[in-house]
Formats: sequence, C-alpha cells, structure tokens
Amino acid sequence: MSPDAIGAESALARVRVVLSHTSHPGNIGAAARAMKTMGLSRLYLVNPKFFPDPQADAMATGATDVLEKAVVCRSLAEALAGTVSATALTSRRRDLATAPTWARSAAAELVAQAGQGDVALVFGNETAGLSNEEVSLCRNWAQIPTSPDYKSLNLAQAVQVLCYELYLAAVEVGPQPKVSRGGTPASHEEVEALIAHLERAVVASGFLDPAKPMRLIPRMRRMFSRAGLEKEEVNILRGMLSSFEK
Repeated sequence: MSPDAIGAESALARVRVVLSHTSHPGNIGAAARAMKTMGLSRLYLVNPKFFPDPQADAMATGATDVLEKAVVCRSLAEALAGTVSATALTSRRRDLATAPTWARSAAAELVAQAGQGDVALVFGNETAGLSNEEVSLCRNWAQIPTSPDYKSLNLAQAVQVLCYELYLAAVEVGPQPKVSRGGTPASHEEVEALIAHLERAVVASGFLDPAKPMRLIPRMRRMFSRAGLEKEEVNILRGMLSSFEK
C-alpha cells in the first residue's frame, strides 16, 4: 500500500456521511456501497423512515458491514456532535449569508479539517432535501456541478460523487493535517451551546425580539462556523456573556 493510500485511510476514518430523513431504504444501502468503494465506513442516519430494512441490505451489495455499524440519530445536531466541521450538500438555491462551494473544493477542505477531528458530510432526503435550519447547522454548504439542462441526481449518486471527491482529496493531501493555531477546536455542541447562550443574552437585553423573526442567530452561527472557534475562545465569549447578564 502506498504512503498516499495510508494517508487517505487516516483522513477518511474521520469522515461521517450523514443522511437525514431518508424515505427509501434502498438509497441507504446504495449509499453504503458508494461509501465503501471510496474507503469510507462511518454512516450516520437521522430519523430514517425505514431502517434496518431488507432493501437496504440488498442494495448494499457487499457493504452490509457499513450498514451494521450505522449510527441512528434523532436529530442532525446529535449526528454532528463531536465534529469540528460539517458541510451540507444541496442542489437548491438558498437565501443564506454565504455562497456555496463546489463539491471538489468542499471535499478538499473537509479532508484538511479532518486533521483536527471528526468532520461530516450531510445529505438531505430524496424529495425535500435539507431544511434551511439543517443547512445552518453546518459550517459550509456545497453543490455538485451538473448540466444546466438536467440537474437531477438521486441521493446515492450524490453520495458517490462526494465520496469520490473525498478519496481523491485524501490521496492528494496525504497524512498532513491542516495547520492549526495551536488550540483545540471547539466541538459542534460547544459552539451550539455558545449560540444558545448568545440568543438568551440578546433576548434578555432587548436587542432581539423573539416575537419577530430575524436572521441574527443564523448569521452568528455562520460567522462562528467560518471562524473555526477554539475551545478557549468559546469559554472566553461565554464568560463575557455571563458577565453582561449580571
């Protein structure tokens, strides 16, 4: 096995493939097969309609071990717990503060961030895709470039494309982790706790009226995600908020 392949295994071992609210069990099996062909094995399922299911086993074709180890979660937040970064895949235009990246760039960034901890690639269900709330929980969102005349990819096809891009990026990047500033990256749940604390503080101060929909909290979530906060930075910000609340 080449050094590049060994580096790829190390990086890909930290990648979670998350399927949210799947309705067709065959797609879960096909996604597992797509993952295994590209060296990925960590499948997370958020409230699947049918799982386990014989159709999933049939479509996995040699990748039933991926299905057997799949982690079933009640929410996307639960599936992302412990990750340092997550990217949402969506084909729809989104009214969000940041622009999407292409799949290849998104995969390369995830592989680089895997040097700091677990990362996640998030897919929505077969009909509605991901909700804006689910997308907002992710650090980035990405799209697969397709022909303008026909853009439809089914779930398993999208998973296969991204798994290929992840494997390609892992082989090219090798075992070198992303350069860190030296601190420990804050986990997904630590950042979410900071955001919840911030929301309580701005509501209590009168700055945010909870009765009137605003984009403040989603925008703050995106800003914190782009910043790549460290644990100590989260603690400092929460300490400041606690001081303001006194």
